[in-house]
Amino acid sequence: MSRSIVRQSKFRHVFGQAVKAEQGYDDIRVSKVTWDSSFCAVNPKFLAVIVESSGGGAFLVLPLSKTGRVDKNYPLVIGHSGPVLDIDWCPHDDNILASCSEDCTAMVWQIPDHSLTRPLSDPIVVLEGHSKRVGIVTWHPTARNILLTAGGKYNGVNVTRNVLEPEKALTKIFLS
Repeated sequence: MSRSIVRQSKFRHVFGQAVKAEQGYDDIRVSKVTWDSSFCAVNPKFLAVIVESSGGGAFLVLPLSKTGRVDKNYPLVIGHSGPVLDIDWCPHDDNILASCSEDCTAMVWQIPDHSLTRPLSDPIVVLEGHSKRVGIVTWHPTARNILLTAGGKYNGVNVTRNVLEPEKALTKIFLS
């Protein structure tokens, strides 16, 4: 009775094909900040990427139809005074994006339908409930206008309801 010591792979007949250069993105200066989060977020309309910038945090928002080389002067979303640590698209509105930063704030942005033509520096909402850097931002997957923000050790978790209606907004703070 002879048995093979090496187990056969289920994927031995699967082959990949590299994407063509014109179908990818090139020349994007991705951020070098060491925080455990993804540096990009995608929805059906846009790709957002946290990028290196001097004088604060910034990220790039590209329409999915635009591929290839990205111009160095492409307009950025700027507004944080510290490096941006996380970004997340709203699951209910493809033009709403939340970001958080080392400057202890989270911001909600309205992205124009046909992408940016000039730098965007005015968020529609600024959330300032944290005492230390905010490293995680995420939308509730099924309930509208509920945003969770969290920071590092002993920073707590903030859950904001009606985030897109500042006059009705209610924040609950959960300390760890």
